[in-house]
Amino acid sequence: MAGGGNGIFHEDMNYREVLCKPSISGKNLSSTSTLENEKNVNCQKQPETGAIGPFRLLSMHLDRAVSHVRSAVDQRRKLNIAICNAHTLLTAFDDAEYAHLLQSMTLLNDGIGVNIANNFLNGQSFPDNLNGTDFVPYMLKTIGVPLRIYLFGAHDAQLVGAAATIRERYPDHIIVGQRSGYFEAGEVPAICREISEAKPDLLLVAMGNPRQERFIMEHQDSLDVPVAIGVGALFDFMSGSVARAPRVLQVIGLEWLFRLTLEPRRLFRRYIIGIPRFLFAIFKLRLGRRGKAAPESL
Repeated sequence: MAGGGNGIFHEDMNYREVLCKPSISGKNLSSTSTLENEKNVNCQKQPETGAIGPFRLLSMHLDRAVSHVRSAVDQRRKLNIAICNAHTLLTAFDDAEYAHLLQSMTLLNDGIGVNIANNFLNGQSFPDNLNGTDFVPYMLKTIGVPLRIYLFGAHDAQLVGAAATIRERYPDHIIVGQRSGYFEAGEVPAICREISEAKPDLLLVAMGNPRQERFIMEHQDSLDVPVAIGVGALFDFMSGSVARAPRVLQVIGLEWLFRLTLEPRRLFRRYIIGIPRFLFAIFKLRLGRRGKAAPESL
């Protein structure tokens, strides 16, 4: 992983290499799975992406995204997913090391901010909002094969609540381990061994970004798990510790505003300061630096 702080990033992400393997066999798919029509998906055609500066976010519907996860699970092929909202990308614009790290991951779109950016820069919307709070439950419901899942992150109370929700709502899957996201650096090797010994198909890491993506990528060689996803506050929502916004606010892209009213002190800087900075960064990209470098001074 490259470091440095010069704001210049390599852009040539090879999504054929990251995502495109032989077609999904489909032999284990449930006949009732919504992925039945994806059985013969292959990667003769490279997945479409939405380029936001040096970052290539996959542009696809929910079912297609789930099929990529299913393919990686079936083949036990590494698939490290970062779900990117405006805050994620703004953090990467400010941190070249984190930006290079994200470029080594499969990126999914989250929220209205990145959709506005895609429209402004590329003239198109993302087909679906692949935020982790909706995507992960949909994936657990529709993937069509039992998964061994390890939950890592959040506080103990939220972790226990999220595990209970998964067991209740998605009984076909097995929680093979869980651990809170609060630990000392010296514990990391033992944590990686614990995760690997559980033989999960799916590792959900809920530490917030950039910490969760750094953990996934820095320790991927020590983790015997095909699919790892950074899921942010998912465990908070699944446990009921944090309320989701009313559905109407989710649909019109204002869930962030609802969260701000719940946690104004924690989220003030992210939204009130971060949103204008992100929009300014996108405007600078539009002025001629699109796809070549992230903003160097915001």
